[in-house]
Amino acid sequence: QVQLVESGGGLVQAGGSLRLSCTASGNIFRTDDMGWYRQAPGKQRELVAGITRAGVTNYADSVKGRFTISRDNAKNTVDLQMNSLKPEDTAVYYCKVVIRETFTYARDYWGQGTQVTVSS
Repeated sequence: QVQLVESGGGLVQAGGSLRLSCTASGNIFRTDDMGWYRQAPGKQRELVAGITRAGVTNYADSVKGRFTISRDNAKNTVDLQMNSLKPEDTAVYYCKVVIRETFTYARDYWGQGTQVTVSS
């Protein structure tokens, strides 16, 4: 059994910062790709940022230069530092981790979601 627990969401004024964290625990052989997604009301869930186990990152154009994704392979954590937040960043943020439970078996796990609200 694997669990993902997220923390760090909240309410912030435009221009402010928040840091989201996601920790995986349980039957984990290894964590592979990790990422943060978000879903605003009435919109589809979208990728915000991703990071490979080797540390290669990719970002949505809308957050480049403002958000930074990082991970700690020893602790099975992935963080998202969000700076210069805008009202359009308001959404529920979800972490997704590809977890290898054995050498040959891997699957996606999602966090429960954390609300980020940016006021203008």
